Amino acid sequence: MSNIIIGTAGHIDHGKTALIKALNGYEGDSTNEEKQRGITIDLSFSNLSRAQQNIAFIDVPGHEKLIKNMIAGAFSFDYVMLVVSASEGIMPQTIEHIQIINLLNIKNLIVTITKKDLVTPDELLIQKENILKFLSKFDFEIQFVHEVSVFDEKSISKLKDSLFTIKNTNKEEENFFRYYVDRVFSPKGIGTVVTGTVLGKKLELNEKVFICEAQKESKIKNIQVHNENVLEANISNRTALNLQGINANQINRGDLITKKGHIRGFDSIDVSFKCLQGKTLNHNKSYTLFIGAKKIEVKVLLFDTIENAEEGYATIKADENLFTIFGEKFILRSSNETICGGKVLNPIIDPMKKNQKKYLLECLDSGDFISAYKTLLEAHKKGLGIISSTQRFALSHEEAISFAKQLDDVFVDEKQLVIYPNATKDYIKEFIKNIYIKNQYALLSNASIALRLKWASTLFIQKALDDLENENFLVKENNLYKNANIKEDFAKNLEDTFMSRLRQEDITPTAPYNIYDDLDLDRKLGDDILKSLTAKKQVIRLQHNLFIHFESLNKLIKEMKNIIKEEGYIEIANFKEKYPLSRKYLVTYLDYLDNQSDITKEGNKRIFA
Repeated sequence: MSNIIIGTAGHIDHGKTALIKALNGYEGDSTNEEKQRGITIDLSFSNLSRAQQNIAFIDVPGHEKLIKNMIAGAFSFDYVMLVVSASEGIMPQTIEHIQIINLLNIKNLIVTITKKDLVTPDELLIQKENILKFLSKFDFEIQFVHEVSVFDEKSISKLKDSLFTIKNTNKEEENFFRYYVDRVFSPKGIGTVVTGTVLGKKLELNEKVFICEAQKESKIKNIQVHNENVLEANISNRTALNLQGINANQINRGDLITKKGHIRGFDSIDVSFKCLQGKTLNHNKSYTLFIGAKKIEVKVLLFDTIENAEEGYATIKADENLFTIFGEKFILRSSNETICGGKVLNPIIDPMKKNQKKYLLECLDSGDFISAYKTLLEAHKKGLGIISSTQRFALSHEEAISFAKQLDDVFVDEKQLVIYPNATKDYIKEFIKNIYIKNQYALLSNASIALRLKWASTLFIQKALDDLENENFLVKENNLYKNANIKEDFAKNLEDTFMSRLRQEDITPTAPYNIYDDLDLDRKLGDDILKSLTAKKQVIRLQHNLFIHFESLNKLIKEMKNIIKEEGYIEIANFKEKYPLSRKYLVTYLDYLDNQSDITKEGNKRIFA
């Protein structure tokens, strides 16, 4: 089914809500306050269907003090139906609504002149000409103009027929599902329900989703589209979601629901902006940010640190994390004034020099992603994650890899989805060289090096190892690398090295992995050596990560039995007096003593049987 979202726009009392009611019978002013005041306070949602076409209406408030609610609805519009009263024409809120729609880059416009029964045909024609003259200042694509009266069924029917001729805007499928919450409630016996518009990708029943601001995962218990239970909600569907395992008080209007791992939040974002005519954005001043269905107080820092500007780049700072993506539109207001609009250029904040950041924003603004990648790699010497490109550039993994492959002097790990500057390979080579220079008997694998360079992928490490092998610095034997200058087969002497180390550590042996790292040995090789020594009874395994030289253990057991001879028993207290060890060791040795045939346990004490 084709899904189109049409939002109303226009001045208070120009008949937006009455028009929707005439089209589909839905009366948007549903709360007592709305009915008493005769204005739409919040967003009202309804729809109109015919065959395989579905049109969802978002009726927004026209009152100047409620413009914030209008902005919350506008982000999801496919088309805007501008409603202008034939008797009043263009009014202040008409102008502000149009300015906001233009700032949000919504181009598809339907012009509906209401209350035509209140004017003469000549007055109606003049009003139409004035409206179109006003709109010519903008670059809207006007689909059609209709003059209607809610008391003239023929005019409403004609408008309805025209609405079903408009084409689906075919919003492109993005890389992941997004959904801004515009309402939250908790019907008795149902649980938490949110409403919003599906963006990015469709959502299916029983899928897991992530509420970004709450940092909580939830499962979709039920999906409703226009009051009907469905198995999935598609892009542009006005949708109610029944969430599992989360309370209504944990979600707020404006929160973003998506899939876990796709979007990170930051307390600042970098943007481009353009002010309305006659307005300027001031440096280091507070404004109200509107993005998605979110409204939040922020501080604006102009990029060139000038006092004010009509357009340019800025950093927006908030007291909470903002979860945004590249290209997302926003509005900034001060008190009841709309100041400017713009788009998010840099939703992920990286430590960068100011001139680097400025160049990055210019590249992003012009869509030069190759240059943007190059700039980011200067700040990410240890690799830039391609997976972040979905948020950084609104690119799929495939698109991001395609751009990355166009870069010079980089290594692209398509499996781990990371881009590395080739110069970083030299850093890895030096790191490995230093290990073998410090300890010429080091014996490491790719995996062992990866444990020390957690930011480096195994494929990139392998490139460095291959270079060192080609340079005759290392020799590869059974996936292990040894110093090329060492000719003897020192691997055979490793058991002696282990025994010497454990004899030295005596009754306080360190964990095996610490020994491996100190000896610069591959972990698997180290495990194999310990297994061999344990099988020979030369090393005794007391716990998962506690191995002791057999001579050290036998000597300690003898001393523990001497304590029993002298004091009649041994427990943690008198054991610790003789051997001030940590509790980990004391308990382990006492437990091992229990295995002796001449020892029995009474409570916490060990005595001779």
